[in-house]
Amino acid sequence: MKVLVSDPLSEQGLTILQQHFTVDVLTGLSEEELVEKIPEYDALVIRSGTQVTRKVIEAADKLKIVGRAGVGVDNVDVEAATEKGIIVVNAPEGNMLSAAEHTIAMMMALARNVAQANESLKSKKWERSKFMGVEVNGKTLGVIGLGRIGAEVAKRAQGLNMNILAYDPFVSEERAKEMGVTMMSVQEIVKLADFITVHTPLTKETRNIIDAEEFALMKSNARIINCARGGIINEEALADALNSNKIAGAAIDVFVNEPPFDSPLIDCKTLIATPHLGASTEEAQINVAVSVAEEVVSVLNGGTAKSAINIPSVKPEIMTMLAPYIQLAETMSNACAQLLGKNYEKIEISYNGDIAQKDTRPVTVAALKGMLQVALGSAVNYVNAGSLAKSRKVGVVESKSETTEEFSSTIKVEITMGEEKASIVGTVVGGKGKVIKINGEHVDMIPSGYMIVAKHINKPNVIGPCCILLGKNNINISGMQVGRAEIGGTTIMALNVDSEVPEEILKEMRSVEGIIDAKLIKF
Repeated sequence: MKVLVSDPLSEQGLTILQQHFTVDVLTGLSEEELVEKIPEYDALVIRSGTQVTRKVIEAADKLKIVGRAGVGVDNVDVEAATEKGIIVVNAPEGNMLSAAEHTIAMMMALARNVAQANESLKSKKWERSKFMGVEVNGKTLGVIGLGRIGAEVAKRAQGLNMNILAYDPFVSEERAKEMGVTMMSVQEIVKLADFITVHTPLTKETRNIIDAEEFALMKSNARIINCARGGIINEEALADALNSNKIAGAAIDVFVNEPPFDSPLIDCKTLIATPHLGASTEEAQINVAVSVAEEVVSVLNGGTAKSAINIPSVKPEIMTMLAPYIQLAETMSNACAQLLGKNYEKIEISYNGDIAQKDTRPVTVAALKGMLQVALGSAVNYVNAGSLAKSRKVGVVESKSETTEEFSSTIKVEITMGEEKASIVGTVVGGKGKVIKINGEHVDMIPSGYMIVAKHINKPNVIGPCCILLGKNNINISGMQVGRAEIGGTTIMALNVDSEVPEEILKEMRSVEGIIDAKLIKF
């Protein structure tokens, strides 16, 4: 069998592949060149440089696996690969420790003014008193995002005798207790912490999670670190806080735009900056290369993939029937998690009609993946979704019934936390997924784009003001459905909109008399 490596890969990874297969290393290929060469290969190994487009996938007559030596797979058309039965794998844990260690290094450098003192001394200045630092011993570290990397940072900080506060709406109190951390809100953390570090994926909910409002609450001696994703901390607000001495300093490894030469942060004197080095260690690059190489060896030799991004175990003929249900379940559970907007303790997936007679395990895994991705982003895949749900103490309940009312098959996803729950029912019509109920209210819609789901009291002068509000803000409504309820009863209004709706507009909508809540879902 033949393997094409189209981006630079560590020697350790290449050696593993070469022990089993014929390996060609051809880097810098254009799409046309890759399309021409890919038909003869059984596996393709890439990093971030190669773009594996639908055109490339369609030309891949023998390809069985695409291995990405890294975490993100934005440069791979995963949907096209899945349709063709090609496994896509990544290396989600290969750079985890490197990123955690870089965070600790940045925190220590920040505490002791290492970068500024180094620059001063190399300018032939001796300014000891200017660079008075602080100890981290006994200080409070706020960790925003307690996933794999955040948890590793917390563990190392505990070894430095720091007190750990953490925010993660998807980590249970039981899990937090096991880790020895105290869970708090972001606002509580920024008030109390001496050091703050962010480790969330960049999502609609986490973008600018630290903004001017949060900086206003911080101590004057607070210091903040971002080695996760640019955009989690508002760069303009951080620059203002640093330039006005509102906080003592910041250490930033990632930026909204990279290189960040136009960022307002570059000229801040109390800022330490590195050029996205979180995963840039020899060990991390070896780890991701070895991990992907081992996955390729396993799959080409008839084994399984441990870090599959798509679904590797479904035969093509079965995939034809299951694929739309898999996509629908993932979409519905993701939307349910957005509606609930907090931690969850249980997910129930109900299959009714013809689908109940099929092997629905891949569909259930897809539902878990969709739910968890709201909290964990692209780190969740079809292989680890079950174990991640188990580690977070999320109960998973499946039920099947061969009877259904209107459609030949339906799926219901319900996510609960205490007394609160969110549910969506869907079906497949003409090979396309369709949502037919949201929180028990009948709707009829194709899940795509953005939707505002507003819980409201059924009475006059509620819907109109909401529509006028959106119109005033130049937000186009492309569809509307309103649930039925008796006068004075509670129902929902679902508004399909053509663009994202800022939180301040949703907040204004919630102030309309009769509106109980309004949330934006991105399908």
